[in-house]
Amino acid sequence: MGRQIWNRILVFVLAIQTLLLIFIVCSQEQQAPPPVGAFSFTHEYTLPGTPEVIYDAITGDISGWLDHSFSEEPFKLYIDAKPGGGFYEIFDESGDGVLHATVIAAQRGKMLRFTGPLGLAGNAIALVNTYTFKTIGDDSTRLTLNVHAAGEMDPEWPAVVEQVWRHFLGERFMNFVAP
Repeated sequence: MGRQIWNRILVFVLAIQTLLLIFIVCSQEQQAPPPVGAFSFTHEYTLPGTPEVIYDAITGDISGWLDHSFSEEPFKLYIDAKPGGGFYEIFDESGDGVLHATVIAAQRGKMLRFTGPLGLAGNAIALVNTYTFKTIGDDSTRLTLNVHAAGEMDPEWPAVVEQVWRHFLGERFMNFVAP
């Protein structure tokens, strides 16, 4: 008879725990899914130098003109311009860092395409960024940036992303190649 009592107590305790678990799950606020959306934009810049010179300046070590990073003073900041390469920010000598984007297409002096969240890391968003290079006159290049984004979307992000790219290319990079 003692065993039957313990079995009943155990069943009762399990039933109470189950009811508490159901109550907790049901009483928790259901989080609304984040808003989703898409945006795109294009910027064009005329820069001094051949397409190959401009391509080389906008890839490799980009710490001379890119002034936004996750770390205060990155150890390295560069674009490895080959398919499967990346847009890297290395924090320190040990190699800690972040891959901001992955290069998915590269053709020196003609086109570079990379995909990744860039500064929006940690959010469910995909950005595809494409640089194209076209000879203008004898010694100038038209650099065209096309950005396409889709996924989790804060309403302010399209304007912020566009402004950041305008800052990077229209101010920082332009001054880097034509001081």
